[in-house]
Amino acid sequence: MVTNPYTPYQAYEVEPELNLRAMLMRYVRNWPWFVLSLLLALGAAYVYLLYQPPGYRVKASLLIKDEKKGMGGESMMKELDLFTPSKVVENEIEILKSFTIMDRVVTNLGLNVRYYIPTSTVKKEIYGKSPIRLLVEKPAELMPDDALEIAFVDARTVTLNGEAYPVNQSIQTPYGQLRILTRKPLSAKLEPMLVTMGDHIETAEGYLNNLTVEPMTKQATVLMMSLDEAVPDKGVAILNQIINEYNKEAVIDKNREAGNTLSFIENRLGLISGELATVEKEVERYKSTQGITDLSVQAQTFLTTVKDNDSQLNEVNIRLGALGDVERYLQHQGGEQGLAPATLGLSDPVLTGLLAKVSELELKREEVSRTISPNNPLVQSLDSQLKTLKANINENVQTIRQQLTSNRAQLVTNNQRMEGMIRTVPGKERALLNITRQQAIKNGLYTYLLQKREETALSAASAIPDSRTVDAARAGSKPVKPVKMMVFGIFTLLGLLIPIGFLTAKDALNNRVLHRADVEDVTQVPILGEVVRSRQLTADNLVFKPRMQSVIGEQIRTLRTNLHFLRSDPDTPQVVLFTSSISGEGKSFISLNLGASLAMVDNRTVILEMDMRKPKLHQSLHMENNRGLSNYLIGEATLDELLQPIPGYENYFIITAGPLPPNPAELLSSPRLGKLFAELKERFDYVLVDSPPVGLVTDSQLIAPHADATLFLVRHDHTPKNSIKMVDVMFKEQRFQRLSIILNGVGEGESYYYNYSYGDYYGGSGKKNWLTKGNN
Repeated sequence: MVTNPYTPYQAYEVEPELNLRAMLMRYVRNWPWFVLSLLLALGAAYVYLLYQPPGYRVKASLLIKDEKKGMGGESMMKELDLFTPSKVVENEIEILKSFTIMDRVVTNLGLNVRYYIPTSTVKKEIYGKSPIRLLVEKPAELMPDDALEIAFVDARTVTLNGEAYPVNQSIQTPYGQLRILTRKPLSAKLEPMLVTMGDHIETAEGYLNNLTVEPMTKQATVLMMSLDEAVPDKGVAILNQIINEYNKEAVIDKNREAGNTLSFIENRLGLISGELATVEKEVERYKSTQGITDLSVQAQTFLTTVKDNDSQLNEVNIRLGALGDVERYLQHQGGEQGLAPATLGLSDPVLTGLLAKVSELELKREEVSRTISPNNPLVQSLDSQLKTLKANINENVQTIRQQLTSNRAQLVTNNQRMEGMIRTVPGKERALLNITRQQAIKNGLYTYLLQKREETALSAASAIPDSRTVDAARAGSKPVKPVKMMVFGIFTLLGLLIPIGFLTAKDALNNRVLHRADVEDVTQVPILGEVVRSRQLTADNLVFKPRMQSVIGEQIRTLRTNLHFLRSDPDTPQVVLFTSSISGEGKSFISLNLGASLAMVDNRTVILEMDMRKPKLHQSLHMENNRGLSNYLIGEATLDELLQPIPGYENYFIITAGPLPPNPAELLSSPRLGKLFAELKERFDYVLVDSPPVGLVTDSQLIAPHADATLFLVRHDHTPKNSIKMVDVMFKEQRFQRLSIILNGVGEGESYYYNYSYGDYYGGSGKKNWLTKGNN
């Protein structure tokens, strides 16, 4: 026994590139499945596109003004600082995407109801061209999932899912209380149409999710609004309506603030008007009773000084009054929004800024509370912010009040000092001076308030939003979805992945040998060589011819060369046993063609058809099998009577199996088997034995002691992987002499050798002489 047999193939390393090539070639060999899968995938993509409605992208751009324009530097709004000087773009984006605005858009445009015209592929939505408008006055508890079919009977009647109803009237249906309004004259000639009714809130949320609002650049205040919609006109109307609702809300907010200021001015005018009338009557009465017509120059000087001082005192009082109004506003509690206080005469920018923020937060809380409960975290967060801002305002008001109180005390002191000086004037003149002073003060204050009232009313009447439409909504000329190239690309990828997945799954579930690594990973038995799978069909297993130039021919020559490494003595004849695990692995093909190869190099070769259960060699060679090995083993024939030359080959003979015996195993145990091999070794250089599969019967193991080497056939995609473990066990237990493996039927690209253009090596046209099937 040889404990460490050697073959040249043991020294070669497996190259990863060759494994990748083998994997790719496996897919290439199944190219018809890939072509069929791609054609089906492209057809499915075409059908998919037929049933997908196109989507158009509608865009509009809006400029958010960061400063108030169109009002002079002396305007009341700027002087009183009633509004914030700039807008935060991020806040305006949130307002544009608010549910409140979208809810109004859905209501005004009736977007929860959609109108369709049936086509051969998809329902085509129409907008603005529908002859009717379906108004849902009171929806049913369960809205219908399917579309409602509306057919036109005459100018006054339509049918809704087969039931007749009048138009332009409130009607009670199973789908709720509806009203079908006509947009143009109806007639029976109009084609029927489909109508779907969706939930109002879900419709608004759906459009909000589809709406995109973002600044053009980081520094710009121009917002780009975009919306994907199947009907371009509908998308244009939605964006334009969003802009209109946004501008309308901005104007309402401005007018609300201006209204608060007007209310404060009107109240002050009423008080000043009464005081002015009282003072004027007192001047008239005093002059008439005292007969005073003019004052001295000294009195005029005192009057001017005291008037200025009193004007300042009145301004302080007005500011204190405004502070009182602010304090009352801060003390306002409850869920409803209080009227924002007027800041007339208050020039502190911090206070006015805080008041503006409080007003803005209250407006925002009012909008939010319309849709969510007061316990919502968002409402509670707004209440917390309002509480903090009011606390800050209260601290600021107390500080300003202290300053104004101090100023008033100083002005009162000045007045007392001036009055002491005036006492030097004669009593009548002093009394007249006091009266006329009050008259001038009240008159000036009254005129000032009248002017401010007119300016505020003018500003309220001409209020415009702080935004300007740069580009009105318009739809693109081409649909943006579905993207045909992307759809075809995805389906093409699926068309490739399906056969790849199928083949991969098939390989994963396949328990047969597919790669050389399947053998090398399981057993230490050396691999003597490989024989590729052929492509053409032939009825003859004997394909090896003189000067044969093909991959199979070269691989058989390689086996012939490597066979020398299995010889213990180069001068003695060699008996080679061919076996396998199961039937159909190519023993007959390999043994027959290897024998032909040996005979062509002047080696006397004989092949024994020792598969006495299922002989095939004589059939491949079209030879008679009347007498054979079974006759020799029972002593009915001699060796000379059984040897038959193989036609077309010198030095190549065959001994057929002969009649099938009833007991092949017992027959092979006969002593005449040893005598047979002894006689053959005396006449031939090589004795090739085609034996039955070792995994099915014991015949091969009975012949093994007479063999110098054993070649175990493993066929690609045919031999079970479990059989390789059996070979490894037999190798370790040394049941066969110099056991080696031959890989048969290896696919193109999976063989380690000759898997490139063999014809190019011979300098020919690259034409390959591939021979086939016959590997059985």
